[in-house]
Amino acid sequence: MEAIIQTGGKQYKVKQGQKIKVEELSAEVGSELSFDCLALLGDDPKIGQPLVSGAKVVAKVVGHDRAKKIVITKFKRRKGYMRTQGHRQNFTCLEVTDVQAG
Repeated sequence: MEAIIQTGGKQYKVKQGQKIKVEELSAEVGSELSFDCLALLGDDPKIGQPLVSGAKVVAKVVGHDRAKKIVITKFKRRKGYMRTQGHRQNFTCLEVTDVQAG
């Protein structure tokens, strides 16, 4: 069964057994989280207005890590101005263990 969950200001399409990377969550590695903010549920879609009531997705925290570095460059021509900055975003890796209909 598929579902669309909302976390960290983003939406993710998930299935049971799938691993996803979401915005960093303050949870211990190995702990279980449940998401009840579902926008869509099921193979024959049950669409929430705005959320599907009674349904939830249970996920296990696999680990925390940082994404690849992105490089930000600022440049103004003929002025001798050039600045370079890097950024690595923190994320949490989750494994979806169960998708429950309400």
